[in-house]
Amino acid sequence: MEGTVKNSMKTGAIILLVLAALVMLALLELGKNVIWGWLLTAVLLIGFVLLYPRIGAKSDRQVAWLGLILFFALILKLSLPPYRAIPAVEGKNPAVTGVVTVAQGDLTGLVSEDGAVEVYAGVPYAKPPVGELRWKEPQEPEHWEGVRACDRFAPMSMQKRHSELYNTLYDLIGYHKFSVSLDDNFREPVSEDSLYLNIWKPAGDAEKLPVIFFIHGGSLMTGQPSFTDYNGESLARKGVIVVNVGYRLGVFGFFASEELAAESPNGTTGNYGLLDQIAALRWVHENIAAFGGDPDNITIAGESAGASCVNALCVSPLTEGLFRRAIAESSGITAVQPYHTFRTMDEALDTGRKIMDEWEAENVSELRVIPAEQLVQTIYANDSLTVDGYSLTEMPYLSYEKGLNHEEALLNGFNGHEAEAFRILQSVSAEDYPALVGRLLGDEAERYIALYPAGDKAQTTENFNRLLSVCWFAYSHCDWSRRLTEQGRPVYEYYFTRQNGAIGDMHSGEMIYAYGNLWRSPRNYNEDDLALSETMQRYWVNFARCGDPNGEGLPAWPTVAEAPGNVLNFDVPVQMIPDPYAEIYPIVDERQNSLK
Repeated sequence: MEGTVKNSMKTGAIILLVLAALVMLALLELGKNVIWGWLLTAVLLIGFVLLYPRIGAKSDRQVAWLGLILFFALILKLSLPPYRAIPAVEGKNPAVTGVVTVAQGDLTGLVSEDGAVEVYAGVPYAKPPVGELRWKEPQEPEHWEGVRACDRFAPMSMQKRHSELYNTLYDLIGYHKFSVSLDDNFREPVSEDSLYLNIWKPAGDAEKLPVIFFIHGGSLMTGQPSFTDYNGESLARKGVIVVNVGYRLGVFGFFASEELAAESPNGTTGNYGLLDQIAALRWVHENIAAFGGDPDNITIAGESAGASCVNALCVSPLTEGLFRRAIAESSGITAVQPYHTFRTMDEALDTGRKIMDEWEAENVSELRVIPAEQLVQTIYANDSLTVDGYSLTEMPYLSYEKGLNHEEALLNGFNGHEAEAFRILQSVSAEDYPALVGRLLGDEAERYIALYPAGDKAQTTENFNRLLSVCWFAYSHCDWSRRLTEQGRPVYEYYFTRQNGAIGDMHSGEMIYAYGNLWRSPRNYNEDDLALSETMQRYWVNFARCGDPNGEGLPAWPTVAEAPGNVLNFDVPVQMIPDPYAEIYPIVDERQNSLK
């Protein structure tokens, strides 16, 4: 009997150790830990196997297991992946481009593996906004001697970052993107020095090519230009130049202070990230001809908060003449009181004062010397644009009413389940429903509840998410499209509803289609997805070329004026359908009109 018990315990220990080893290996791979972390873990496990049978007392065995866990935790911490800039082109030893001369000096980029696209990454468009330049308008970039190698993406702008383990799990669960590899065992750097842009162009000599200038999203708090979903390589293959840009985020990009406004020669504060975008757009307008682009045919584009910024650029007095058309995906700020990405200057200044108190700073000079890695941890969100009297002189809707906006044409739209990405695992009860709807619609809440009454928890949650999708996203495009159509300018509006093996039609789900990057995650998409992506890319390119997305072999896409109340549904098949939220917009209109 005694021998049977001992054998059972030995078998149980082996099973537990195998499970522990599998968990360790999974954590090392998901955390992208370096190879010597794997080797140390192997040594730790072998040592444990050799020593454990010699331990007699139960309490000593428990100490051994605890030691195994603690030593492995130390290995995880010590073998974190290093920071490494992402190469502009995948593959080993890519060819270098010829020399391009811009205002600041000579530079080279890299050529894609098939020789079809040239990429120039990490091109500076302003001085690093560090030290005394923190919270100042972007300054002209410095000149350099010799030839600058623009072969790697610059660091992403300073932002709060999760661990690589968290990031990998997020990609795995949310996007179903994961592969076992030692090539990705690194972390992308984060820096306050991030005012750089990236350029993708067709390889070889070119001139007068249309340009798409893309602004990434991320609630003005996160994001980076190197993200593969909007990599510009595929669109460049179709004959356009794609540029995307890093800009200051969060407390570095949208902090506001009376002291800063007083020291600024333009009296501005609170919109530093927007001013970065304007500086980058001006740099592109002045230098893109050197890459074969047409400075008089630039289309600004953006998604989510990036689309809000596109909307702001459309009404900024500083951007007149710098671009012609606009593409906006899943956001805008033309409403009387935008639901997100915008705040009053009083709100911005109040947040600024709270941050000063948080860090016990008597003045901005004291705040400027706080290391960026510490300051980024502020508990107060700086995730909104504001009317600063310089980059934005009034609420955007007023500029549209006066016809002071700059875009000649607009391609814009929204997705089928925008809100779900922000409300994963959150449900709404029938008891909470009226109050939540009231926060969005005020006195008009009962009108919406009459159309979509509370039911069981699943139905009530669906009804609230529908309203949230409308208020946060779809309504901004209805309003923007309507205002521009009233000005007699062409507007093309879409509705993306394609489901797939990744995030489907949730917020940002359309980008990987429009920018042609499905091939980077082939397991999540089929032939129909590839065909839809091809269609969307052609629409985007045609629009950038001439302001009309239509072309040979494409489903007809009429303007909003030609097909009022309808949107082009990006699914299989691509076709015009009635706007699914048409009965909700008048309710939001009443709410917005009451806020004037």
